[in-house]
Amino acid sequence: MLIIPIRSLTAFVLTTAVACGAGLMTSTTHAKSARSDPTSDGEILLRLRSTTALAPLLTKYQLEERSQFGRRPIYRLAVAGTRSVESTIEALELEIDVLAAEANPTIRNPEARRNAAWAIGEESNYAEQWAPQAVRLEAAQQVSTGDGVRIAVLDTGVDRLHPGLGGRLMPGWDFVDDDNDPSEVGNAENLGFGHGTHVTGLVALVAPGAQIMPVRVLDADGIGNVWVLAEALLYSVDPDRNSDTDDGAQVINLSLGTINRTGILRTAVGLATCAIVDAAAEELGLPVDPDIDITDPGYDDDKERCGNFRGSVVIAAAGNDATKKVRHYPAGAGVYGMVSVGASDASGGVASFSNYGSWVDIAAPGSDITSFVPGGDYGTWNGTSMAAPFVTGTAALLISRNPVLSPRDVVRRIKRSSAELCGDSLRQVDAAAALGNVEHGVATCR
Repeated sequence: MLIIPIRSLTAFVLTTAVACGAGLMTSTTHAKSARSDPTSDGEILLRLRSTTALAPLLTKYQLEERSQFGRRPIYRLAVAGTRSVESTIEALELEIDVLAAEANPTIRNPEARRNAAWAIGEESNYAEQWAPQAVRLEAAQQVSTGDGVRIAVLDTGVDRLHPGLGGRLMPGWDFVDDDNDPSEVGNAENLGFGHGTHVTGLVALVAPGAQIMPVRVLDADGIGNVWVLAEALLYSVDPDRNSDTDDGAQVINLSLGTINRTGILRTAVGLATCAIVDAAAEELGLPVDPDIDITDPGYDDDKERCGNFRGSVVIAAAGNDATKKVRHYPAGAGVYGMVSVGASDASGGVASFSNYGSWVDIAAPGSDITSFVPGGDYGTWNGTSMAAPFVTGTAALLISRNPVLSPRDVVRRIKRSSAELCGDSLRQVDAAAALGNVEHGVATCR
């Protein structure tokens, strides 16, 4: 099923107010090309070898510190002088203590990017739609319902009062308004309104025994930025910032992204999954950032958390551009412990709008999907955002049944148990096969 355009973003994209921690900043920098997202005006994201390297760079390049990524040597800076962001980044990249310097791009849910919104749906379609059968959910839930697992949904927030979510929500955080109420805001005129609630409802459908942590990182139009997303990722794995307590999400759903390659976001995902901290990664031949350096004491909490086996599986939507040429990040970043998800349709093939290619790990139902929307209602939506929660929920079912599985092991199990799709090398998640540790799932080609 094709996505039906509902509203236009043309005049909106370059003037959107984007959340910046406790305040708002207008994103006005034009994209460098048709295949780039806009970036926050005058901002640079910087990753250093150590916190002691910051002060000289602030003076040398006339920069102001806006925020630090916990105690880590990762910073959000503003250009205070006359030098452009681009030339400052070029100069910073030559500094020996700089591991990464980049602009702060916007992030969006894929449906906001492709001009699509939900249509009115029926409550009866929620449980009876084609998708649960396609991933063999009933058989999987006879083994596990996700009890004891915490799932973070980083999105536009959630309708906490929706009757379908009663008793399933944990406390969360709103990184847009910087408060402890991650409720959806806006109305039907906002392109992203209802997205977080819809995604959360699908997570609840697949893993009804799990607890869901709503984390608001996108405004009502489905827009945010990379820095806020990075902060929210590390909040999700350690909400109380105490690595001795086990209060973080074991699975994180990201039905959002940017088409700008971003090392800062890749680092944040790698810290969440423990890919960066896991010393065994390099020994196993897994992808490791060649520039990573976590010797600074600011990473000590990450080392302790990962040493206690508290890495999170990250599930990321691959985007709705119907191409293999445009990558969405973090889905396309290739971090172990993360799964990039495309969409399938009811006929058992890849959905016409879904991105595909070697960087997309797996598919899940994403066409004509019914779930919750604000106001206690139901809506039907199309997109890889709807596909990701089916994989997120499957990961929760697995972890509930096998709590000792690492993020890498969960991803491996989901991929090896996947089922063949019609006429395509991309395979679909099979929840029952994953729970049964069966190598190949049951094809649903019609």
